[in-house]
Amino acid sequence: MSIRHRLAHRRLRRRNDAAWIPTRWAMWTQPRPVLGFVLAVELITFLVVGATVNLVAVTGGDWIRLLVLVAGSAIHLEAARDIERLRKVGAEGIPYVNLKGMWTFAGILILPPPLAVLLIVSTYVHSWLRVRRVPPYRSVFTATTLILAGAAGAVAMATIRPGVYPGYPSGPIGLVAVVAAGLAYWFVNYVLVAGAIMLSNPDSPGRNALGRLSDQLIVAGSLGLGVATAALLLSQPWAVAVLLLTILGLHRALLVDQFQAASRTDPKTGLANAAFWHEIARREFAGAERTNTPLGVLYLDLDHFKMLNDTYGHRAGDDALKAVADELRKEVRDNDLVGRLGGEEFAILLPRTPAADAALAAERIRRRIAGLQVTITTGSGPLLCDTITCSIGAATYPDSGTTLDELQMAADLAMYHAKDLGRNRVVSAPGNDSELPTA
Repeated sequence: MSIRHRLAHRRLRRRNDAAWIPTRWAMWTQPRPVLGFVLAVELITFLVVGATVNLVAVTGGDWIRLLVLVAGSAIHLEAARDIERLRKVGAEGIPYVNLKGMWTFAGILILPPPLAVLLIVSTYVHSWLRVRRVPPYRSVFTATTLILAGAAGAVAMATIRPGVYPGYPSGPIGLVAVVAAGLAYWFVNYVLVAGAIMLSNPDSPGRNALGRLSDQLIVAGSLGLGVATAALLLSQPWAVAVLLLTILGLHRALLVDQFQAASRTDPKTGLANAAFWHEIARREFAGAERTNTPLGVLYLDLDHFKMLNDTYGHRAGDDALKAVADELRKEVRDNDLVGRLGGEEFAILLPRTPAADAALAAERIRRRIAGLQVTITTGSGPLLCDTITCSIGAATYPDSGTTLDELQMAADLAMYHAKDLGRNRVVSAPGNDSELPTA
């Protein structure tokens, strides 16, 4: 490993470590109105948590219900993780809604305040670790808005039906109390999130911060399911497992529809197809421009792929494409996006990745493909192929281009330059501070 390679690896490791250190978060570089708003919301949240920590006695049954809700939320997120990761990209610049409210609102209704806070925090830590589409400070802010929203909901319920909180109030007045709690929970969270978006994107239309009406119907549905979850936990706890199966089915049916209006998956490799990859690339680029963060693009082309097809047939070529696609999935991060542009050409989107790290990622991919051994189908039977290599061009915003077209063209030209230099190598576009033309 070269000195430059080791230095880039150390920078990447330091950046991952820094994600856990609040003093290194990009939040501190935000405009003053945004920073002031975020800090004010978080300060109020800490004061509310401190004031309510001993408000209600915690029992052993409360801890059991907390564990059930934490487990249900974790299973739910894991089952829908890939969909949520893509939805977060699609929701950039507008309020992002999900069905986690089913678990958090149930906790608000039936758990003492400190355990409800613990539920919200654990849910969002798990979400950030597994989905990780946003900087950590944004997940912290979202969690604090939900804690304040939960406090508003608890106050509404306790005001209408005193002496019941935490719990599930019965009768018509109890229904009114639960509905009021849901409205208060929704309103406070919605106002705080929309306010942060408006302050962060002053040039965007205000309607973007308000989001889509259909998304608010999802929120309403999740709160309704939260009410059902709370009621079952208090009366028939084992029935929550049935409700979990129901929400998983509804979740996938509801959210997959948003991404399958047209076919967005390449049928041969299972990767994103060209149209979908470019759609996500446009959204990520807009986010990179707005937040002034780097964005890497890798263009990858398999070397001498036509020769493999001509020699062994197209079925052998398909076997090789599938094997390469599998290796690319294993090498990239969860928030990266791999797509097949056509033929033997692939594209990889690397959000929040500077030039040195993009070149390092490209070199890791090149080495992985060069070491690939795949069994291909030929006319004379299976054959072990270990001669697949690739040429990769790397480009990074803003070093290599200030528009998405410029960035893609720079990566494409760098890829062809890698082929001109002898193939099986990485070339970074002009403007990048790292180049790895290693054979």
